[in-house]
Amino acid sequence: MKLFEPATLGPCRLKNRLIRSATFEGMADHQGYPLPEYRLLYKTLASGGVGGIITGFAYISSEGKAMQPGQVRIDRQEMVQYFLPVTNEVHKYDCKIFMQLAHTGRQTRKKETGQDVWGVSNKKSLYFRGSPRELATEQVYALVKRFAEAAGYAKAAGFDGVQVHAAHGYLIHQFLLPSINCRTDEFGIDAKSRIGTEFLGLVIQEIRKTCGYDFALLVKVSGDDDYFTKFTSEQFGNLIRFLDTQKVDGLEISYGTMDHALNIFRGEIPSKVLLRHNPVFKTNHGIRKILHNSLIFCLMRVKLKPFSPTYNLEYAKIAKALTTIPILSVGGFRKGVEMRECLENGFADFISLCRPFICEPNLAEKLKQDLNYSAQCINCNVCAIMCDSDQPTRCYQKYSNS
Repeated sequence: MKLFEPATLGPCRLKNRLIRSATFEGMADHQGYPLPEYRLLYKTLASGGVGGIITGFAYISSEGKAMQPGQVRIDRQEMVQYFLPVTNEVHKYDCKIFMQLAHTGRQTRKKETGQDVWGVSNKKSLYFRGSPRELATEQVYALVKRFAEAAGYAKAAGFDGVQVHAAHGYLIHQFLLPSINCRTDEFGIDAKSRIGTEFLGLVIQEIRKTCGYDFALLVKVSGDDDYFTKFTSEQFGNLIRFLDTQKVDGLEISYGTMDHALNIFRGEIPSKVLLRHNPVFKTNHGIRKILHNSLIFCLMRVKLKPFSPTYNLEYAKIAKALTTIPILSVGGFRKGVEMRECLENGFADFISLCRPFICEPNLAEKLKQDLNYSAQCINCNVCAIMCDSDQPTRCYQKYSNS
């Protein structure tokens, strides 16, 4: 029953090794203030028996807001009062909660943010398309401070820690990747490790200065990407070695970037829902729509990786061999037996799940009662595509044609 044994992430002792991985909520108003549904969501998850919760990503600076409506903000002191009721509610159930901090970098659109799009370089995103402006060196240092300030607000709001989002092609990940980072200042690619860790390192150090070591600091990374200039296993290993020197409190191992978002979560492509709700793909022009979408879907399918159980576990194993930092493995866990075997074999220290908790918020209690239980999520991915709509995130299994 190792899955339900207590374990620690830095200063935090969790009652079990099940983590609700960061999942976009879509439960904020247009100014980024959490709605009552946000508090209810986390109360429901905590009451369902999970050991720890990582929130959906919150933006630390307004130009780094996601294009999806309903994202929460954590970029100012006044947000503390809005999140305190959430953390108080979660803690009633002996559950820990960590806020995920993010800046989208080039992975957003001016149409939605109302501001210029900024990135590590001026290289375009395949998916978001618009040309970003390259951050000046002084702007990068300013963003280091913004991450630390956001972490300070999260601590004041009662969160047990933060997770720095350094995966999925967002800003910190952009600094890490040679395929995107062509800078010539101190934030460029290191010739020896062939990754760009200076920005991430400063963010970690500044958060420690602001919040101390009694506040958990987790980092989320991608094991690989889908760009032509491949992020190699050697580069991934160098990233883990770097984070080991930083002595963070937990590493969550994910995959990919938003340029090929379906490879982050895998499964079905609900094309009708995608064309109806996705702001990048939907268009009212008949012939243009047909040609455009035919090309896009052909490219998507060429790059598409099929769903398979525990599909990121190989990267978790690599990380586990290179550091003593607790490893959270996310991606493709559906059966209790898979989770048990992963932990008992020492492949990871925690199991992270996203979509299964959308489908079954009380999944932890079901697994506790029957460790052979299988989650009911069928990987239809309608919930993921609907993050682009103005609807709060929920399971659509019963409404797959919506």
